[in-house]
Amino acid sequence: MDRNFFDPAVLHDRRDTRSVAEIQNAFINRVFGWMTAGLALTGVIANAVASYIQSHQELMPQFSKFLLPLMIVELLLVIGLSAAVGRLSAALATGAFLLYAALNGVTLSVIFLAYTASSIATTFFITSGTFGALGLYGWLTKRDLTAIGSLCFMGLIGLIIASIVNMFFYNGTAALVISWIGVLIFVGLTAYDAQKIKRLAIAVGDGEVDDETGKKFAVIGALTLYLDFINLFLYLLRIFGRRR
Repeated sequence: MDRNFFDPAVLHDRRDTRSVAEIQNAFINRVFGWMTAGLALTGVIANAVASYIQSHQELMPQFSKFLLPLMIVELLLVIGLSAAVGRLSAALATGAFLLYAALNGVTLSVIFLAYTASSIATTFFITSGTFGALGLYGWLTKRDLTAIGSLCFMGLIGLIIASIVNMFFYNGTAALVISWIGVLIFVGLTAYDAQKIKRLAIAVGDGEVDDETGKKFAVIGALTLYLDFINLFLYLLRIFGRRR
């Protein structure tokens, strides 16, 4: 995913008849509204699928074979949405985001099968508090977090490679280290992305994008924060979660 997709420097100069504050508030509400909707959709579907699988244990082998292709579809959907957002309508971009959140709910249903409900709930609240604090820091700090964001993104590439290698040559200690590194990376990315969204909100308020374009970028901003939250949650769950 191109994390510079909402760089104000690449946006066109357009004007809106509404006040700056109204436009900024509408944009911010869309970002966090869609992010919340995506998380809720993922959670509901994950819980429903896990409950169904638990009631039909004979389906587990077929379900396990289905997960990898579904994860590939999710990855392609995210890449496609990020690359084609400029050509999509706001409605189509929103639909693609919700589709991704729904598919992610299916793949994440395995955590309800692997971890206790209480540890999932506890980790969710820890993630929410951490995410909120980091988002607030990114929003309020006057420090430019671009360098931190770039460093974390480079670290994310290394993290993905290390995770894939550890899948084939599993080592428990390495898995724990990878999880802690993952937490640190998404701590940095959350603050960085919050600051980027603040800058975009200012650009939207200044009239540098029209309403339709603002709606599309709000969805992509929601997707970015959604991914930060989900990944932070998953890495924390691997550290603190209790297995069944």
